[in-house]
Amino acid sequence: MHELIENFANPEVLRESWPYLLQGFWMTVELCLLVVPLGLCGGLAVALLGKLGLRWLNILLMIYIDFFRAFPPLVLLIFVYYALPMLGVNIPGVAAVALAFLLNTSAYYGEIFRAGIESIGRGQTEAARSTGLTRLQALVHVVIPQALRNVLPDLVSNTLEVMKMTALASVVALPDLLRMARLAQGSTYNPTPLFAAAVIYFLLMWPLVRLLSRFESRILVSRA
Repeated sequence: MHELIENFANPEVLRESWPYLLQGFWMTVELCLLVVPLGLCGGLAVALLGKLGLRWLNILLMIYIDFFRAFPPLVLLIFVYYALPMLGVNIPGVAAVALAFLLNTSAYYGEIFRAGIESIGRGQTEAARSTGLTRLQALVHVVIPQALRNVLPDLVSNTLEVMKMTALASVVALPDLLRMARLAQGSTYNPTPLFAAAVIYFLLMWPLVRLLSRFESRILVSRA
């Protein structure tokens, strides 16, 4: 037991590495607050563009969604950060993470939003149009709010995955929680910082996990 504490919960090592972990924690929070709204807005834009009914645009959107859903986010991030500078496009680390995650997550969010919008019957739109609303107003004020309620568990689940994915930012040398924990481990020669980072990740994600479980329970009760 003493050896376990010495290697994974060493108080002295934790005290020494805490500034690193705190810096990494705030960078991870910053990344989450950046990439999640970007992905949501990008996904909603993809879904709304698909509702325009233009065949050529739908083909392009289908290619976009299939490509970026199939493309590994880690490979995409490495390509954006390391390959684009060879073409003369130099992107800072945070911007590279934001761009790579926007391309990846907007494809997933777009499919979720599309499914939600299609779950609303055309009668809702027609009823809204009969009150004098334009097609866009009916979509914004009537269809989208109902669609969001229908796919809320899927949105929360995907958001949880996006937040986990921010750990990939360490491969482009961003001082996120994982990278700073590894740096602290390297300076202390003890895995306590990595264990502490794992606990922090858990505490950061756990509220969303509980929220998702609550939504799923409500759905099961409503279907019973």
